[in-house]
Amino acid sequence: MTARIFTKRTVVFSLLLMLVSCAVAFAEPIVIPSLNIGVGTATKPNEVAVTVQIFLLMTIMSLAPGLLIMTTSFTRISVVLSFLRTAMGTQAAPSNQIIIALSMFLTFFIMTPVWQQINKDAYQPWKAQQITQEQAAERAVKPVRTFMLSQTREKDLALFVSLSKLQRPKNAEDIPTLTIIPAFMISELRTAFQIGFLIYIPFIVVDMVVASVLMSMGMMMLPPVMISLPFKILLFVLVDGWGLVIGSLVKSFG
Repeated sequence: MTARIFTKRTVVFSLLLMLVSCAVAFAEPIVIPSLNIGVGTATKPNEVAVTVQIFLLMTIMSLAPGLLIMTTSFTRISVVLSFLRTAMGTQAAPSNQIIIALSMFLTFFIMTPVWQQINKDAYQPWKAQQITQEQAAERAVKPVRTFMLSQTREKDLALFVSLSKLQRPKNAEDIPTLTIIPAFMISELRTAFQIGFLIYIPFIVVDMVVASVLMSMGMMMLPPVMISLPFKILLFVLVDGWGLVIGSLVKSFG
């Protein structure tokens, strides 16, 4: 039980460090710290425990990017942008690197208020040694939980609560964070697929019109996709597609 509690607290505090580092990077000049790592002989039991904690913390930190993806708006944004590229039929334009980069910066833009609150309520007091690490972890997880719960459907949340075989929670505070995260991801995927369906509709209409025109002209051997692609790109540019898609994505988290 103690090891389990320690692991949960380590995960939360690792997320705290990663989130705050992103927020501080946009607010303050980047300062490169010095780091000295040494291996010595442990002479006391406490020193062995600290060494194990350091290795566990380094392991969790290596998984932190994946944990950040699961607790932020990154999932919805990246899936929607992938749907957009597939609906347009532009194959590798924009490339995966561009989609990931755009998704990351949009995630920073959307999550900045959450990270600023973590920086103010948890990181800065902990840095000033006003609170303990456990208190900082508890304060850091609250804004993230609030954000995830605001975007999670009750049906998805109830599903994972039942799967975890927990007692019926009285309120949101009784739901463990590790139960909220998968429910949040399922809700994000559902919302992303809904937006992707709406994105597909105008491009499918263009494909159908082009295919009907080519068939009526007897040009059945000419691929309709080759002819419809310029029209889809033209339509997307004329309606300011990037502004509409990005604006709708950001507003969907409001």
